[in-house]
Amino acid sequence: MGICSMYRLLAKLAIAGAAGSLLSASPTIAQLLPPSSKAKRVEIIKGPELEFAREDLAIIRWTSTNPGGDDEHFAVIHYGTGPKDLDQTAKSHIRLNRGHAETIFRVRVDGVAPQTTYYYWVTSMGADGVSDGVQSPLGQFTTPAPAEQIVTYPQPK
Repeated sequence: MGICSMYRLLAKLAIAGAAGSLLSASPTIAQLLPPSSKAKRVEIIKGPELEFAREDLAIIRWTSTNPGGDDEHFAVIHYGTGPKDLDQTAKSHIRLNRGHAETIFRVRVDGVAPQTTYYYWVTSMGADGVSDGVQSPLGQFTTPAPAEQIVTYPQPK
């Protein structure tokens, strides 16, 4: 057997071995876990607060106790330009970590206007659309002028 034939044979064996180990992997690794128990009470323990803003975008961040339930969750914000005019909603997908007692929620708000004050309150919900039963007090933020930005997290050095 020539050296080229031997290298081809070794390459085929390596590929076959890798494919075999993938095919024989335990099927339980890829299975999804059932939802965890929902928390009896969910509480916002930090925030909400403006994390980042530019003339057309804002990101609001808060931390709550882990709501449990389905791992697929959404951070939700109800907002508008008046404290009694919160007719707009934005939501961002997150995935809960069952091993953490707290969950950081972040929601991206697109299409805001520059140098405009917005009022808002936040909540969270499972992928099934059922609220976690928590709602923040009314907050507010003001978007910066064009070409400017606000960054509050991570803390500026």
